[in-house]
Amino acid sequence: MAHPSLPGHVGFIPDGNRRWAITHGLSKEAGYAHGIAPGLMLYEQCKKYAIPEVSIYCFTQDNTRRPSIQKRAFTNAAVNFAFEVARRGAALLVVGDETSAQFPPELKAFRQRQGNGMKVNLLINYGWEWDLAGLKNGHLRSEAVSRLDLIVRWGGGRRLSGFLPVQSVYADFYVRDEYWPDFDPQHFEQALAWFKTQDQTLGG
Repeated sequence: MAHPSLPGHVGFIPDGNRRWAITHGLSKEAGYAHGIAPGLMLYEQCKKYAIPEVSIYCFTQDNTRRPSIQKRAFTNAAVNFAFEVARRGAALLVVGDETSAQFPPELKAFRQRQGNGMKVNLLINYGWEWDLAGLKNGHLRSEAVSRLDLIVRWGGGRRLSGFLPVQSVYADFYVRDEYWPDFDPQHFEQALAWFKTQDQTLGG
């Protein structure tokens, strides 16, 4: 159980990989691999706080329209991260359109949650329209993902960018201007401190 003043489910939007790469004199696609180690650091931080569930935006259906070299880079980063958190004991669920050629075939087994640790939901080849289209059959395609309490975004963007729109309805939104590869554990510490000051009445 999470502490009452901590969020039960946190979403992460790790943005700014390409901009980080450019500022470091690298090609845009080189930034994605530099996002893996920060992600693992954040995963361990969430485990330390006993956060029950986290969701991470890896890549969207819109992202797959980027140049093929970038697409390969962010797909490889997502796959490597997925297998590493699974190895570290996460209860891993991958949410995204597995019928598409853009979905990494090696992750199809994770379209059903695997493992018994902290719940980790990775949005891979995810699209909000794809998700909501499941309602035609009576349920969201992300129905196994619970309501979000807090969303933390890096890279300075002040928008959801299609991130789990139904689960996000009452989430508090915390933004960092730093690019994702420059993640520091204090970013999440500060997000949690900020969250404790928010009015969480859910409209009541």
